[in-house]
Amino acid sequence: MSHDHRHARAGTTLVLATLFTLGFAAVEAGVGLWAGSLALVADAGHMVNDAAALALAAGAAWLARRPPSPRHSYGFGRAEFFAALVNSLALLALVAWLVATAITRLQAPQAVMGEAVSITAAIGLAINLLVAWLLARGEKNLNTRAAMLHVIGDLLGSVAALLSGLVIAFTGWTPIDPLLSLGIGALILFSSLRLLREALHGLMEGAPFDIDPQAVGQALVAVPGVASVHDLHIWSVKSEVPLLSAHLVVRDIGQWESVLQAGHVMLAERFDIHHATLQPEPMTRTVRWRKRPVRGHDHEG
Repeated sequence: MSHDHRHARAGTTLVLATLFTLGFAAVEAGVGLWAGSLALVADAGHMVNDAAALALAAGAAWLARRPPSPRHSYGFGRAEFFAALVNSLALLALVAWLVATAITRLQAPQAVMGEAVSITAAIGLAINLLVAWLLARGEKNLNTRAAMLHVIGDLLGSVAALLSGLVIAFTGWTPIDPLLSLGIGALILFSSLRLLREALHGLMEGAPFDIDPQAVGQALVAVPGVASVHDLHIWSVKSEVPLLSAHLVVRDIGQWESVLQAGHVMLAERFDIHHATLQPEPMTRTVRWRKRPVRGHDHEG
């Protein structure tokens, strides 16, 4: 199957998962407001978080099929980081609302329709299991793995809402609802802060978290024929496509073609970096660099 066909199938799966998740989040929020269950509303907020994550993954799959343009030579993958930034900030606002409302509910408990909460949460649990099954059958890449983590977190939220409804239905103890809401809020907070960190890191063109720039520099300087490496930069346009540029000081400029090929092969095999720009420099220019201390972007062999 071609690369484009795999992305098309992944995009379709993610769109279906998004529609299922977002559709039921609206139902869950409506029932939660009607039944007076903050836990159900909190779980609906968590499902919106998941739907946003799934939508981002679907958008990334769609953008991956779009060719670069003359004015956007890297393509449009960076939109993923902008969307993640907006999403994470909105979720932090949701967490603040949940905490404030939960504290108010603990101070002044309100009646909750436990049966309605239990039934709705059980349906939500089934929807989350369906979404997880869809993702498990789709293409395995960074976006779908991240989306799966969101869905697993939402499974826990549905279980919490279901437990809240059952406890209230059988015991009438309503404080369980705001207490579990705080737990769901903690789940949303954790995922939101992680998403915010990744979005800001990507927008600031930071090196991908799964790649150690120091290790890459040491590996490049170990390529036969390379004397030292400097001006090493690693960044990404979208999460699964790291980019690299570096200046390689070579011992024999006449051997540059073989050094270049060896460098590209090493970067692809060891670090999964397939987009690298390596610039050669003759050995005669290395003296002034060796007078400087070796840092993150300067490596000598």
